[in-house]
Amino acid sequence: MILIVLPDITAEQTLLAQARQNDQDALRQIYERYFPPIYQFIRLRVNEREQAQDIASEVFLDFFVALRGARPPQTSLRAWLFRVARNKIYDHYGRHKQFPLETLADWLPDTPESSPEVEFVRALDVERARRALTLLNAEQQEVLILRFGQALNLQETADIMGTSISAVKSLQFRAVNKLRQILERMGGVL
Repeated sequence: MILIVLPDITAEQTLLAQARQNDQDALRQIYERYFPPIYQFIRLRVNEREQAQDIASEVFLDFFVALRGARPPQTSLRAWLFRVARNKIYDHYGRHKQFPLETLADWLPDTPESSPEVEFVRALDVERARRALTLLNAEQQEVLILRFGQALNLQETADIMGTSISAVKSLQFRAVNKLRQILERMGGVL
C-alpha cells in the first residue's frame, strides 16, 4: 500500500486567514513551519550560509508585506513562499545561471511516494549524484529539488515554476533520464 502525505490545506488556509487579520500566533506558526524548508531550498542553491539566511528572511519579509498589500497569497501558502524563494534565487544569480548544489543527502527526504524516478534518485551514490546534478540545467535541477527534495506535489511544483502539471511531468522525466545518462558516462549506474 502506497501512502502519500499531503499538506493539510485546510489548516494552511486557516493560518493564512488568521495571518491576514494580523494574528501574531498565526504569523509565528507560519514562520516556524515554512522557514526550515524554504531555507533548505535556498541553501541548496546558494553556497554561502549567511546569504541563504538573508534570502530566506527576505522571502518572509515579502510575505508579511504581501499580507497587507493588494496581492496576498490566496491559495497554497507553501507554493507562494517557494515561488518567491525561487525568484529571489534567480535575482541573486541571474536568470540563467547553473546553481551550485552542495549536498544531495540534505534534500532526499523519506517520502512514501514511489515511482521509477523516485527510486532512481533515492538509490544514487551521493557524491556522484552531486557532480552529475551540477551538469543539469537550472530548470532540471529545480524540478528534482522541488519534487524529490521538498516532496512537493505536481500542482505545487507547477505553481512554483509557473508552468503546467504536464510540463512538470515532462521536465522531471527528462531530468531523471539525463541524470541517468550522465551517471552512465561517469562509470555505471543502477
